Amino acid sequence: MNTALTYAPRLETERLILRGPDRADLAPFTAFLTESPRMKAQGEEATASGAWYAFMTGIGHWHWHGFGFFTVTLKDKAATAVGRAGILKHVDWPQQELAWHLFDGAEGKGFATEAAGAVRDWARESLGLDRLVSYIHRDNLKSRRVAERLGATTQGAAPPHEPEADIWHHPAVPA
Repeated sequence: MNTALTYAPRLETERLILRGPDRADLAPFTAFLTESPRMKAQGEEATASGAWYAFMTGIGHWHWHGFGFFTVTLKDKAATAVGRAGILKHVDWPQQELAWHLFDGAEGKGFATEAAGAVRDWARESLGLDRLVSYIHRDNLKSRRVAERLGATTQGAAPPHEPEADIWHHPAVPA
């Protein structure tokens, strides 16, 4: 049975495969949202029902916008999801966001930077999106460092939909 839920392209980097979400990705995504100490520390943990709605919203992004979250997997363990990276644009957001998160155990290995860089390049080349931002919670130092490695900068302005975050602007041409 084909479990692909979108027509997302497959992107490859040196160590990663980024693909559209499939049914098997719901379980690790739910575990991340409901059990991760990082989600709890940021006050962003969800219920299993909330995780399901968030997962479905991610699938809907692909169908509505033509972009969304890719599932990030390791090339040598392509069946194992280690996180997500993609482009988001919710109804009340002023700009498209380049977003990423890694599941527990996948941090600190450069996967977020590698995956987000691949998504950024794909969005520019395939979608013509050269003005991307990332909305990053001020206390999320790891994501702030990823944004810096991607060449993004911030002036400390908060987006209206997330007052505890800063808007990070990605350069139109990679640094």
